[in-house]
Amino acid sequence: MIKAIVAGAAGRMGKRIIDMIHKNTEITLSGAFERPDHPSVNEDAGLTAGIGEMGVRIAGSLADVIDQGDVLIDFTTPQATLENMALASPRGLAVVIGTTGITGDILKDVMELARKTRCVLAPNMSVGVNVMFKIAQEMAKILGKDYDMEILEVHHRLKKDAPSGTAMRLAQVLADTVGRDLDRVGIYERKGIIGERTDDEIGIQTWRAGDITGEHTVMFAGIGERLELIHRAHNRDNFARGAVKAAIWVMGQPQGLYDMQDVLGLK
Repeated sequence: MIKAIVAGAAGRMGKRIIDMIHKNTEITLSGAFERPDHPSVNEDAGLTAGIGEMGVRIAGSLADVIDQGDVLIDFTTPQATLENMALASPRGLAVVIGTTGITGDILKDVMELARKTRCVLAPNMSVGVNVMFKIAQEMAKILGKDYDMEILEVHHRLKKDAPSGTAMRLAQVLADTVGRDLDRVGIYERKGIIGERTDDEIGIQTWRAGDITGEHTVMFAGIGERLELIHRAHNRDNFARGAVKAAIWVMGQPQGLYDMQDVLGLK
């Protein structure tokens, strides 16, 4: 039985991951933790997740539970993820990272640490979204040089990063497929007299409202027609289910950095 440690155990994603682990016969919850000042520290992780007592108390740091598991599942914040990786990697603890908004030097450091252990790093663990990445790539191969490409992402009002990690991954897929530099052609805001749209630009726009779990649209617009590829998440269970699938999968892999395309056999 694979033993999992869940970071951010009292958060929205953490609680759903714990529930999905509880329902799976191949993996069990062996550790859970939150930041030291979180009010749920020392509570039973199962009770916090709303699924009944599990006998696993929520600790105040990874250091308190790191020896209790085989794999860490981390959906927290970029800085917290980096700190967790700094502990997990030297110990050879396998890691599944679904944290969004990891960029710049933090991303470089996380990836360097990830390569020294077994790690699945993905901005979105949903099976559907990862199929979307694959389909978007194929559409860009066929249409991208002749059609304008735009991305719209919509999330709940509490989401802290923008654009979403999924939107940025989609934009990178499109840019790489048609041979463009996303840093140069990515457009994140349009306001005022901006002139005509250039042929190379890729628009990545953001909406925030209500309790929307997540929606991503990729549009290929030509003269007289457009095609839209849409994924809508109705709840967080699909992300949690994918994370648990990745945790089970990565335990059978050699040292290295992987993503959900590897987990799902889409490469």
